[in-house]
Amino acid sequence: MKSNFSICVYCGSRPGTNPLFSQTAHEVGTWIASRGGQLVYGGGRNGLMGIVADAALSAGGRVVGIIPKALVEKEWAHTACTELHIVDNMHERKRMMAERADAFLALPGGIGTLEELFEVWTWLQLAYHDKPIGLLNTAGYYQGMLDFLQNSVDNGFMGDWQMGLLRTSESAAELLPELVESAGLTHESRLDQI
Repeated sequence: MKSNFSICVYCGSRPGTNPLFSQTAHEVGTWIASRGGQLVYGGGRNGLMGIVADAALSAGGRVVGIIPKALVEKEWAHTACTELHIVDNMHERKRMMAERADAFLALPGGIGTLEELFEVWTWLQLAYHDKPIGLLNTAGYYQGMLDFLQNSVDNGFMGDWQMGLLRTSESAAELLPELVESAGLTHESRLDQI
């Protein structure tokens, strides 16, 4: 049976130092699965990536992992995924993750998470897709970045409308329903938007 919606989650391959990061990743995976959704993510078993996948699987959800060969060889692949796709490189990974998603959500993470977030945000501003993007500012993790981005607006390098494309919240329980509602994810997944 096909899931009603697919949310692509970007997050760290490390757990971070604040226990709230792991708690939130668990909450996100559980929320997606318990509402008939499908998790799409980078296919790793470590850090927040592993936590969000394990939570979704434990709640009976479908988990689609997409991971490059180089990371599989380092034994970082989560082999319990419902679907595990092994691809040649990071470009193919990101493309496939975007194609399989109806919405995007970034949890705390490092430069890989940031790169994925900024790419789909750039695509949205260029109208390459119309899928909503959420940033989960757990424990204020992204506040410094958000302040910097507002500084970019204030200095004329971005418009308020671009900032408005990124939905932010410190609460997964608040942000996830907003993403689902704004994407109209009550019917078959829209996999052809990118």
